Amino acid sequence: MYRMLDKIQTPEDVKKLNSEALIELAADVRAFLIESVSKTGGHLASNLGVVELTIALFYCLDLPRDGIVWDVGHQSYVHKLLTGRRAGFDTLRKLGGLSGFPKCSESVYDCFNTGHSSTAISAAFGMTKAAALKGEETRFVAVVGDGALTGGMAFEALNDAGTYQKNFIVVLNDNEMSIAKNVGGLSKYLTKLRTRPLYNSFKSGLERSIRHIPYIGENTVLGLKKVKDAVRHLLTSTTVFEDLGFTYLGPIDGHDLPFLCRVIQQAKKINGPVLIHAVTTKGKGYSFAEASPTHFHGIGAFEVETGMASQGYDSYATVMGKKLSMLAEGDETICAVTAAMPDGTGLRRFMEHYPERFFDVGIAEQHALTFSAGLSKQGLTPVVAIYSTFLQRAYDQVLHDVCLQKLRLVLCVDRAGVVGEDGETHQGLYDIAYLLHMPNMTLLAPANFSELEEMLSYAVKDHRGPIAIRYPRGNMQENYIGARPFVLGQSDWVCHGGMVCLMAAGHMLQTAMVVKKFLETSHITATVLNLRSLQPLDQDAIREAAKTHSVLVTIEDGIAHGGVGERIASLVHDMPVRVLIKAHRNGIVPQGTCSELYAKCGLDAKTITEEILDIINGEKQHEKT
Repeated sequence: MYRMLDKIQTPEDVKKLNSEALIELAADVRAFLIESVSKTGGHLASNLGVVELTIALFYCLDLPRDGIVWDVGHQSYVHKLLTGRRAGFDTLRKLGGLSGFPKCSESVYDCFNTGHSSTAISAAFGMTKAAALKGEETRFVAVVGDGALTGGMAFEALNDAGTYQKNFIVVLNDNEMSIAKNVGGLSKYLTKLRTRPLYNSFKSGLERSIRHIPYIGENTVLGLKKVKDAVRHLLTSTTVFEDLGFTYLGPIDGHDLPFLCRVIQQAKKINGPVLIHAVTTKGKGYSFAEASPTHFHGIGAFEVETGMASQGYDSYATVMGKKLSMLAEGDETICAVTAAMPDGTGLRRFMEHYPERFFDVGIAEQHALTFSAGLSKQGLTPVVAIYSTFLQRAYDQVLHDVCLQKLRLVLCVDRAGVVGEDGETHQGLYDIAYLLHMPNMTLLAPANFSELEEMLSYAVKDHRGPIAIRYPRGNMQENYIGARPFVLGQSDWVCHGGMVCLMAAGHMLQTAMVVKKFLETSHITATVLNLRSLQPLDQDAIREAAKTHSVLVTIEDGIAHGGVGERIASLVHDMPVRVLIKAHRNGIVPQGTCSELYAKCGLDAKTITEEILDIINGEKQHEKT
């Protein structure tokens, strides 16, 4: 079915192909990806955009002696496909299957695990320096997107690598996108580089003319670096990359496979750091993805012929966005801040209704928090919506710039807890533990959409100081109506029972209610307490539960160490009650569906019920003896 792709088992097979065969291979890879991802879901648009770039790198490098570090890594499907993992693509992002990101344990060709943005240059440069110290002839190339360059860490690495006296290659994959459309001064700067008509027309014309000279044409084109640099200095200013110490090659067409190969080969000969600026199209070759690259960045299963995915549904993110827009209508101090994810965090509605109060700061979570602290300092009410796993990158800013000053700021911690198929780098398991110990921080966890709306309304209208609301991906919720409206520091008694009290944080109330039903089949009635407020805790309710029950079970979708369960256990340590803490014992949770992962981690209703029954039966046996 795929004439050229069928011949590829290792990178060595790619190096054997001529230009025409490489182009045919690119077409096969693109067709395979569209067909495969349509069944499994995954990151499609970003991978379609790097097909030629990946093939060119494979052709020019000696893998696995050399290595490619993919920034973020969601564009590594082509890399995986060409390194012998084609047969595993039907397991992509499934439990025990092929990871959606580079994974050293998966293949010798994956030289560094990635999952968060802006790390590749640092990692590749560190590996390059290590190889040099060991006297190894090994080359590590960093492939970084233009969106990832907005992360400060990328520029820290460029600044350091710019003084290196040996060859080091960075490939800038410039598709004018991160997940959403790129914003900010750097995006405008790269656009300016892409559209320098005088320089580009002169360069391309010179190259075409020289190539027609027999025998010497191609070598002359690749050897004209000094002439080209002189022309650039005459016609344009230098690039920021050159000012940092890099030899800048570009911008070049990232889909012109033969020319990409020539440029990479030339870059390998330069003694010093080199930046290749390749301009690509996100979603290249699939019309629906090209027309809507944000939608096809990360997508579920879809129909290839129509590009249509399964019917959408309301999620915590969309509910948050709708409610925030309603609240902003009556309060002009409310602002919304995102780090390059207006769609994923549900803020597009706010962006469209209140563009002057909406701030997309790019992939720059640290800047997002301190920028928002500045907004707060001047009397505004910033609402910062960031995925839990990405908020980790702004730990110091939350602590130092927000909490220590007790600034009024609302953190909407999206995709908190297990998120599923994106795997260990994207699970939001740490936010409870690191937010609970911050001074002046308030932490809330809604069990359903209506509680999220209540909590958000309280946060922007009434609360003074930093406050975080954590909620999961999608629509996981327990659709109960609370006995009383949300009040800070108060839990909600969902139902009353006998010897067991189930204390649930956020959407884990859904699990607690199933556990309650399972226990009833063993003739055990359980009390269910919806914690709601994780900081401050409802100490009165917790101690009351400890007095009237023999077993307390805390259930949270976060790591156990430093979590709310440990706090509750500490609170009742002097009372005659058993405490079972149900949380993630190991913060490394693999990919899979959420239900599979909860079962694997012992956070499913069946496992929790069995552990409770073991405790109860153990106590009964103890009483008999």
